[in-house]
Amino acid sequence: MLSLLSQSRNKEEKAQKIREQGLVPGILYGPKTESALVKIDGKDLAKIYNEAGESSLINLQSQDGVAPVLIKEVQKEALKGGIIHVDFYQPPLDEEIEVTVPLVFEGEAPAVHVLGGTLVKGLQEVEVKALPQNLPHEIVVDISKLETFEDRILVKDLIKEANVQVLNDEEDLIAQATQAEDVEAQLEQSVEENVEGVGQVKEE
Repeated sequence: MLSLLSQSRNKEEKAQKIREQGLVPGILYGPKTESALVKIDGKDLAKIYNEAGESSLINLQSQDGVAPVLIKEVQKEALKGGIIHVDFYQPPLDEEIEVTVPLVFEGEAPAVHVLGGTLVKGLQEVEVKALPQNLPHEIVVDISKLETFEDRILVKDLIKEANVQVLNDEEDLIAQATQAEDVEAQLEQSVEENVEGVGQVKEE
């Protein structure tokens, strides 16, 4: 499990002053945890966040010990995108929780590279339920199964583990390859619907 070192901070410390030191202010909380103000090295936090995301447990180390936590939420700068605040959530390890897990598309779809189709992704992430220690960091989708324009990958086709439940509807589309003209037709239809909607608003 990935580890991240934290320092305690008090309410008198100004957030801007903390950031000027290369640190990120944050808070640790949970249903069975006393809330605590913390600060984290900004570079270390960015590295761990890129690896763990918001669905993998990490060990948050402090002078009080080690706590298994999720990076529940991060706030970022509008321009540079750097993390300026972080929330750590310590979940009970004996209770299932629900989180959003990203989908990672791997492989080459013959319907795209051979037949000249366009890959359409229906979902970029799914909701899962599991014990905190069983939560996946990501779910891999093998698009090499898309050999024709009739082939589709649905939620029910995702590789599932016995201890992880995917909460999305099993028939939700994950990915498929469509012919280029089909995509153009869908875009044209969408534009027409938007224009009609604008017209109706004006008429009112």
